[in-house]
Amino acid sequence: MTESITVSALFNTSAQKIYQAWLNSHEHSGFTGSEAVVSARKGGKFTAWDGYISGKNLELTPFRRIVQTWRTTDFNENDPDSLIEIHFEEKNDKTTVTINHSNIPKGQGKGYKKGWTDFYFLPMKEYFG
Repeated sequence: MTESITVSALFNTSAQKIYQAWLNSHEHSGFTGSEAVVSARKGGKFTAWDGYISGKNLELTPFRRIVQTWRTTDFNENDPDSLIEIHFEEKNDKTTVTINHSNIPKGQGKGYKKGWTDFYFLPMKEYFG
């Protein structure tokens, strides 16, 4: 049994800027405040939050959508990877970022929903102004 969550936030910047920052090691590290090593190519692997998060890029639609496998060190070894779909919707020079996170191990969804807000969206709002 797995769980799914959806979180979203509005940012005062372009979809292009957020998309490119998400796939850039220096900027991803900058907006989260912790080390990230990311790839901007399909099939490329990534780590974030000092290795707590890892995964692989499955689909990249520039400035519109990123699909990645995703897991943390909290997953059991036999848990399959979860999946995140990040959607970027720009309107009037602002961008709504929506993350659909599925295949989360049972009992962990609530924690990851809070984590996306506290450890991504809140620092991203400060980083992007």
